[in-house]
Amino acid sequence: MTYAYLGPEGTFTQAALRRVVPAGRGRPFPTVPAALDAVRRGDCEAAVVPLENSVKGVVPVTMDQLVSAELHITAEVEVPVTFALMARSGTELPAVTEVLSHPHALAQCMRWLAEHLPEARVRPADSTAAAAREVAGTASAAGVAAVAAPLAADLYGLATLATGIGQRAGAVTRFVSVAPAWFPPARTWLDRTSLMVNPGDDGPGRLLDILTEFSSRDIEVSRLHSWPTGDRLGSYRYFIDIDGHIENPPVREAMSAIAGLGAGARFLGSYPRWGRRTEEPV
Repeated sequence: MTYAYLGPEGTFTQAALRRVVPAGRGRPFPTVPAALDAVRRGDCEAAVVPLENSVKGVVPVTMDQLVSAELHITAEVEVPVTFALMARSGTELPAVTEVLSHPHALAQCMRWLAEHLPEARVRPADSTAAAAREVAGTASAAGVAAVAAPLAADLYGLATLATGIGQRAGAVTRFVSVAPAWFPPARTWLDRTSLMVNPGDDGPGRLLDILTEFSSRDIEVSRLHSWPTGDRLGSYRYFIDIDGHIENPPVREAMSAIAGLGAGARFLGSYPRWGRRTEEPV
């Protein structure tokens, strides 16, 4: 299989791809929408994209794509995130006047940048590796540095000016593999199911009723995130992760009960939880 991923080479997404499918063939794309479009067109069988970060929360572009794309999550992976500041050889830290990186990376390193490069301008890039590649490929990049994974310095021939510049030493990003297939991976008994729920006209007032359908069946809700529908102010969808597989009877019952409340629930995928242990059902 060919997996689309947020490129170029050297991104954390590529590292996630190698964890999901060590022998999988990757094809880099400049943006998350471009990677998912490749799957929708059939150019790639699946894509690996970032979903959320332990420091700065969800990745907005991925959330928007999950709302509109008829794709399903088939796997998840968590990748520790360590950032380095890199520039063309010969650049000294005090000479840096501009820093490029993905907005999430810049946000996670803002405290370090404010302390060590208070006068430097920050500029967003499509990915951390794209920032490193731009710095390496621009002859006029004197004074310009990139925040990226340490691997990117080796890939693009840059000098590392500082390492471990992230706000949190234990930062982790969760990535998901998505594909057009409707059939989820087989149950492992330590699975996660992702849903997108539209509560209907009652809006947030219906949320407690929806969550009760899970709690009354002893289904753990591991993640809940609201996302605007764009229709009007105060209108939201809810992305919900629950523990369990769509084939588990309690999960199916909860889905039916939510529909009976007049709320729309779209199945986004059932897949093994990352870091799961091998266990048999009891």
